[in-house]
Amino acid sequence: MIITRNGEDFSEINPLITGQAPDFSLKDQHGNAVTLSKLPSPIIMSVFPNINTSVCSVQTRRFNQEAAAHKEITFLSISNNTPEEQANWCAAEGVDMTIVSDAKNEFGQLYGLVMAEANLLARSVFVIKDGQIIYAEILPEMTDEPNYEKALQVADAAI
Repeated sequence: MIITRNGEDFSEINPLITGQAPDFSLKDQHGNAVTLSKLPSPIIMSVFPNINTSVCSVQTRRFNQEAAAHKEITFLSISNNTPEEQANWCAAEGVDMTIVSDAKNEFGQLYGLVMAEANLLARSVFVIKDGQIIYAEILPEMTDEPNYEKALQVADAAI
């Protein structure tokens, strides 16, 4: 799959979009380990390259708002930023959702989302239920926002 940035080819990835969701454990913005298999289903995983960019900020704020309104869904955000960068951003933006750091691309390698040219994760959204990927949206254009409504519909139906 080709990923573009502002319409120009940027990277090629081979994302995992169906089947068993590979388990992982990463540190959140408070330094706590978060393990996918220990989270209650359904889970919306919001993946983005850099919390300190405009589209990533919009995506994270939007899913934070949705998390407040959908307590029966687990929301998890994942970026390449360090836990410290994530904590600083959350404090500045008043965001209280869980964001985990994939600074070493451990998650990104498992899910085929590492854009090698920039060592960043491709923007994507997954819905996981009982360890299975039941929805995946990998955005081919880095500057586009995900389809929030569709992810929420799939997660709501999985409750």
